[in-house]
Amino acid sequence: MAEERAQRRLAAILAADVAGYARLVGADEVGTLTALQDIWSERLKPLLVTYHGRVVKLMGDGVLLEFASAVDAVECAVAFQEAMAVYNNARRDNAPIEFRIGVNLGDIVIYGDDILGDGVNVAARLESHAPKNGILISDAVHVQIAGKVAAAFTQAGELLLKNIATPVRAWRWGGGEAYSSAVDPGKLPSIAILPFANLSGDPEQEFFADGLVEDIITTLSKLSGVLVIARNSSDVYKDRAIDIRKVAAELGVRYVLEGSIRKNGPRMRISVQLIDAVTGAHVWGERYDRTIADIFAIQDEITLILATEMQVNLMEGEQARLRYTTTSNVEAWNFWARGLSHFRQAVTKDKVGAARPHWEKALALDPASAALNAMLGFVHYFDARFGWWDDRETALGRATAYADRALELDPNNADAHTTSGVVLMLKRRFDEALAHARKAVQLAPGSADAAIFACLVLASSALLEEAVVQGERAMILSPHHPPYYLGILGNAYRLSGRIEEGIAAFRAYHARSPGFGLADLVITYQQSGRLAQATRLAEELLAIRRSFTIAAWLNTQFRRDTEQLEADAAALRAAGLPAG
Repeated sequence: MAEERAQRRLAAILAADVAGYARLVGADEVGTLTALQDIWSERLKPLLVTYHGRVVKLMGDGVLLEFASAVDAVECAVAFQEAMAVYNNARRDNAPIEFRIGVNLGDIVIYGDDILGDGVNVAARLESHAPKNGILISDAVHVQIAGKVAAAFTQAGELLLKNIATPVRAWRWGGGEAYSSAVDPGKLPSIAILPFANLSGDPEQEFFADGLVEDIITTLSKLSGVLVIARNSSDVYKDRAIDIRKVAAELGVRYVLEGSIRKNGPRMRISVQLIDAVTGAHVWGERYDRTIADIFAIQDEITLILATEMQVNLMEGEQARLRYTTTSNVEAWNFWARGLSHFRQAVTKDKVGAARPHWEKALALDPASAALNAMLGFVHYFDARFGWWDDRETALGRATAYADRALELDPNNADAHTTSGVVLMLKRRFDEALAHARKAVQLAPGSADAAIFACLVLASSALLEEAVVQGERAMILSPHHPPYYLGILGNAYRLSGRIEEGIAAFRAYHARSPGFGLADLVITYQQSGRLAQATRLAEELLAIRRSFTIAAWLNTQFRRDTEQLEADAAALRAAGLPAG
């Protein structure tokens, strides 16, 4: 009788292992093992659902995963390393848990629930050669993902792998530096761009200085190799006498860029200096005496020099991302900057409404700007959700038209994908919304706004663990975040069952924006059996927001899990809030 033929198939294999595991266990065995259990259940498991992977086996400090698609395997690997960056930043008092990852595409042999063969062995050997916090993929994988994955890989050469007969050509992503506090050796370069001082004596020129800072931050946020603090966090130091080292410590960065601008008619003088907050040394400085027509060239030069001076390891394709302009039309840029000066103050009908006409004038001057189309789409998203000006159908139509135009002009514009994600969420087209939200995060890994609105879309789509990862990531990128960040992350915490963390976020939201976060607290307390607290907070909510009704609240909620939404509305009713 012929021997039964072994079952084989082609698969993408991901091997991951903790770097320095023995050292970590030796220093704190219980803490390390507890952390790993949390990582497997809270960081890895939700990603496997998203990217259609399966655990072949857990090996204490490592894991072997199987995917049907090389694209899914690589996107899962990148998302996991990004999730670990957030995780390690959240526990800075502990030793970081850093993974090496190898991915290969090859023939495997099925042996019960296990898999064997060279396809598996190459993945494991690549993992052993991968940098901490990084990924090595084989050339076979790279061929499959070309043009399909946003993450940029650089050539790592041909590697001689143990017990593999022929050299394997490999490609590298990330690694070499971790993602947590940059003041420790071996960490990601991180920077805060402080508000530029307006030396012109004309308060109207404040918007010009702020626009320049915004563009520099936005450009750097496109790079995977640097952590740049969001502008709404660095803005808290505006017009304040500051100690650079103290600011750097508060924001968790190593480098600080400060500058000034003096504008007089068409002429301007921009002075900038980059400071290493660890040593206090001035790393680089420059003064530009130019005309306003040179503003875009100056932005390009500053961002390129910053990346060079911070020794950012640019991945393939990221050199092009160092040039970012909202518009190449100087007059349009001025209108954009004026609108931004209102928009960044608060997300309210008055502030967003004040930004809108400036951005409409900017777009009229440069209708081919993807960023301007995307931002106007976002204005109409707010209108559609909160009912500020037009009826919902009209506002949604306008938001959709702007978002679609932005994507048509530039399919790789992160703002366009963020806007598309939230607009599609309002239309309850959750799968499409998810794709755009995730794409925005891939295209702008350092953008706090991309991360927090991805959190919103993910939570609305019932992908709660992934939503929490993005929400926490936004908080790291923007330590002095806007109040509404707390509401979005708090909701992700609550819906994922992390009740006490949700309560803390909602209380902080209410403290910064009185009345907001209280409805969520009422729901949380009511559903957890703390009825007296729920009733008391319902009364407090009505005292602050007298027009609050459950019907109006429901009109702003968009969730795939309609049963949970109905239960939340029932909790509000039970606490005594008016139906409508």
